[in-house]
Amino acid sequence: MPIRAAVLPFMLVLFLATPAAAQRFFDRGPAPEPPTHTTAYDGRFIFARLKYTTAPGGFYYRGLPAWAHGYPRAENNLMRIVSEVSDIRTHLDASNVLALDDPELMKYPVSYMTEAGYWTMTDKEAAGLRAYLAKGGFVIFDDFRDNFGNRGWANFEAQMKRVIPNVHFFDLQPTHPIFHSFFEINSFSIIPQKYDAGPPILRAVYENNDPTKRLLCMINFSTDVSDFWEFAGTGMSIIAQDNEAYKLGVNYIVYGLTH
Repeated sequence: MPIRAAVLPFMLVLFLATPAAAQRFFDRGPAPEPPTHTTAYDGRFIFARLKYTTAPGGFYYRGLPAWAHGYPRAENNLMRIVSEVSDIRTHLDASNVLALDDPELMKYPVSYMTEAGYWTMTDKEAAGLRAYLAKGGFVIFDDFRDNFGNRGWANFEAQMKRVIPNVHFFDLQPTHPIFHSFFEINSFSIIPQKYDAGPPILRAVYENNDPTKRLLCMINFSTDVSDFWEFAGTGMSIIAQDNEAYKLGVNYIVYGLTH
């Protein structure tokens, strides 16, 4: 049996056999937001996670709001990898959580949002994100999909049109420079997810909708790259896939800092 085919039945057995584990992943109803701490800028790279109001249905993972899924383990693990393989000096055990209209966001050239299928925002937040992108910000959107009854892309597209009314989305190929900015990534099959149907779809938003201009947003659709970061080393994911997901994260950061 192929490895991917074997993983899902194993996970289902594990959850059925351990109710506590199932509850951890599928809590019903919202839980309190996790505590966040602000780390002052000191020249080192700080992972910036974007915070938003979660739409109904997005509290399934430990009951956390959708923006906090994987926080802070995913980014802490990624920062360790970035520090080990590159010359980028990072905060290893600290990341900042910022609202879209927080003026402090302008200090962070690269930011990250998870579960964009449950993303909602105010007009003020839309204006804040628009200003961030216009001033040179680069956003990584990750972990949303259209399966299991979700309409993740429709919600994401609607929110992005509030930020950039005439926005166009461009499907990327492995030949794009972002996939060669540090590691050589020649296939998107390196980041499959057992709960996503079909291959990962990686898309981009460009300045003025012009592919010859600056890349504003990187979109990981129908996959969950940060899930590999979060569960690396726990035995819940395949090490070879964890490594490839780390490569993708490193490439995104390097590209965002250099373009």
